[in-house]
Amino acid sequence: MKLDEFVAKVQKRADLGSHEEAARVVNATLAALGEHLTAGEADDLAAQLPPEMAQALTQTSVVSADSFGLDEFFRRVAEYAGIPLTEASLDARVVIGVLCESVTMGEIENVRAQLPEDIRQLFMVENEGDIPEVRQ
Repeated sequence: MKLDEFVAKVQKRADLGSHEEAARVVNATLAALGEHLTAGEADDLAAQLPPEMAQALTQTSVVSADSFGLDEFFRRVAEYAGIPLTEASLDARVVIGVLCESVTMGEIENVRAQLPEDIRQLFMVENEGDIPEVRQ
């Protein structure tokens, strides 16, 4: 999927006001996700993404990934995108949903394997256009 197509899907599904706002949310979500992935796994996922998205993902990956929960994940997305936390939680779920549609299921399973359970559930998208639910 091309960058513009990915961002347009996020913009539409999250009902965001502009392409730029959607792009900020995509980059913020990928940056927060990258902090959870080892550099090798981030590179594997990045290989299936447009270069601009790949950069957002891999710039934050490390040799030994960080471990933090879902609340912190959403807080980081909000901080990186410069949006309220309530918006970040919905917008990040939309980005993850579109990501799941855009890369192979095998790669999604590899990513899920590196995530804590509460973040892993974001990647449980069954149908195109679904927004992953967050179980409390």
